[in-house]
Amino acid sequence: MITTGVSAKAEATAERTEKRRRRSKLERRQIVEETLRAGVSVAVIARRHDVNANQVFQWRKLYHAGLLESESSGVELLPVRVSEAASRVARGRHEYASVAPVSGAIHVEMGEARVRIEGTPDPVCVRAVIESLRR
Repeated sequence: MITTGVSAKAEATAERTEKRRRRSKLERRQIVEETLRAGVSVAVIARRHDVNANQVFQWRKLYHAGLLESESSGVELLPVRVSEAASRVARGRHEYASVAPVSGAIHVEMGEARVRIEGTPDPVCVRAVIESLRR
């Protein structure tokens, strides 16, 4: 049977479509984590998993943005706002102990619970309050 250029392209497209596979977030995350090891080539990892390297680079962007968390991780991120005064004090500091005490207020709202912490809060105390609200 003789095939024309058009039908050969159609066959190639159909073959690629059959090979395409939808990968779960967990699979994509595992592939990306393989590429993050020192001295590893993204192209080699992509070929090993039969994925286009450009796709793996896209997944890496999602991974670094935190969008490839597994579906059942159970981690819930809370929205946080930092006031201008607090960011000026903390700018350039690397440890909590080196930050000068700041007087202010922290407002936490979770469901029906509302907590206001004023003054200079102890980080351990704030963490305990937030964890108790999540239960």
